[in-house]
Amino acid sequence: MNLEIPIILCVDDEELNLKLLKAILISNGFQVICASNGIDALLKINSQHIDLLISDITMPGMDGLDLCRKVKEDPKHSDIPIVMVTGLASHEDRIRGIEVGVEEYFTKPFNKSELLARIKILLKVKKLSDERKRAEEALQKAHDDLESQVTLRTAELAKANEVLQADIAVRAQVEEKLQHTLNSLRKAVSMTIQVLVSAIEVRDPYTAGHQRRAANLARAIATEMRLPADDVEGIRMAGYIHDIGKLSIPAEILSKPTKLSAIEFSLIKEHSQSGYDILKDVESPWPLAEIIYQHHERMDGSGYPRRLKGNEIIIEARILAVADVVEAMASHRPYRPSLGIELALAEIEKNRGISYDGTVVDACIRLFREKSFKLEA
Repeated sequence: MNLEIPIILCVDDEELNLKLLKAILISNGFQVICASNGIDALLKINSQHIDLLISDITMPGMDGLDLCRKVKEDPKHSDIPIVMVTGLASHEDRIRGIEVGVEEYFTKPFNKSELLARIKILLKVKKLSDERKRAEEALQKAHDDLESQVTLRTAELAKANEVLQADIAVRAQVEEKLQHTLNSLRKAVSMTIQVLVSAIEVRDPYTAGHQRRAANLARAIATEMRLPADDVEGIRMAGYIHDIGKLSIPAEILSKPTKLSAIEFSLIKEHSQSGYDILKDVESPWPLAEIIYQHHERMDGSGYPRRLKGNEIIIEARILAVADVVEAMASHRPYRPSLGIELALAEIEKNRGISYDGTVVDACIRLFREKSFKLEA
């Protein structure tokens, strides 16, 4: 039998009635099984799938109402819809049928169209009920499987936690050693920078003072931009030695009181590359060499030495670039007097987003105009 086609069990002790029902149902696309009494019907219900039961009331051995009661009391079959088709159905029989679970009554002779319509409705309800039951069973199975997996995984996690707890002390020791190493590295870099700054101060006091002031301004800008504290410290360190490459430039050029020639200025421009070459192999927690390499790059690609633009320039170098220009313009130089902080701010404001990062420029201007920041003397 094709289980996709509803199976209807017809029960009647009159063979002619069974033949009539069977013919009507088969002609309307249903599969039909027949039984001549209630006992035979129960056997068939217990041995195969049944979608709907049509039964007479008055039958020998077990009448239709007793059959209905037994079907509805069995949890495996209680959702089978039952239609009573009988020649004699007293008011008491109808009441009793409703009490035991009969869904529909038809009195012989019945209206074929009405019977078929009711059967289709009851089968649709039965189909929905079956689908719900299958969904509930699938959900229960999934729940049981999940519970089993959770139990298994919980046991695995408990075991893993034991291993992890045993390893915590070792991990803590390793982290402590790593932190100690990092602190030692920071101290070593700081001392190296102090030595370099001292060397610059001896050779060129102007450059050394510029680097300290630019470093402090760069640190203030980075703080105003809310960069992480470690990044702020790296920017400050780079600021202190951002002109270290000028150690390779003759002192008479650095301190020349007049305008530089084209050749002299080209030598000055080499200091970014020279600074990078000096620091590129120095082990450091920060990208000091790269910051120094890029601090004369400009957002529109007009800078040097690599003509980087936009986000190709690291944020630390973009910050140092603004601090470098502001300090240089606002401070005295051998070849000119100070131009003043307002002219310096006007320069970066005019070239905001062109030469200089807009966010960095905004932070720098806020420091001076809103928060009274001062370049150290």
